[in-house]
Amino acid sequence: MSRRRRGGDEELLVALGVLVVVGLVLVKVGRWVWAHWWVLVVLGLVAAATLATWCYRRIDQIRSAQLRVEGLTYSLGQIDAMHHSAFEHAIRDLLARDGSRDALRCGGRGNLGADVKGHDPQGRYWVIQCKHRRNGLTGSAVGTPDLQTLNGTGRPVHKGDVVVLVTNGRVPAPAQRFARQQRLHLVDRHLLEQWARGRRPLWELLPALPAPRKPSRRGPATRL
Repeated sequence: MSRRRRGGDEELLVALGVLVVVGLVLVKVGRWVWAHWWVLVVLGLVAAATLATWCYRRIDQIRSAQLRVEGLTYSLGQIDAMHHSAFEHAIRDLLARDGSRDALRCGGRGNLGADVKGHDPQGRYWVIQCKHRRNGLTGSAVGTPDLQTLNGTGRPVHKGDVVVLVTNGRVPAPAQRFARQQRLHLVDRHLLEQWARGRRPLWELLPALPAPRKPSRRGPATRL
């Protein structure tokens, strides 16, 4: 009986010791949190931003899937009337309509020349810069400097297989020559109308595209 009692007392003392240690740790943690409350605020903001980004991309994927089924068209009048950000969304939607399962609009500050990205069904990775002109052909032209920016980031930074500039405006001859020299693809107003009003995917309208890639060599999840 005495041995059992001593064993029970020892277990009780150990349990009390553990509770004391846990209590001390909680007190110290509480004091630290009280003194550094801003850390919790920052962590909360980071968590909220992460959740918002995940929700945005999930909604984007659902919408892209709907576009592939519904079929989408735009007239040049509709395109001309768009805000530049709406134009970027429209290009993303057309890419999704054509079968890109990960088409994403990424335009804005710090986009490094890429407004839309996505893989085509053949596994090629598309990097697209959008240049919207509210006045269409009478607006400012897309110049060589715009293409130089895209050329400097489209492959080296974004690792694009197909690097494209899309505009509802005009592209002068010097810019067209530069694009051919650097293997950049241009979608001018005329080609944009064919793409937006028709049902043929962009990869059937553009010439001299790189050879298709096997899905096992490059999948959508590795890029975005």
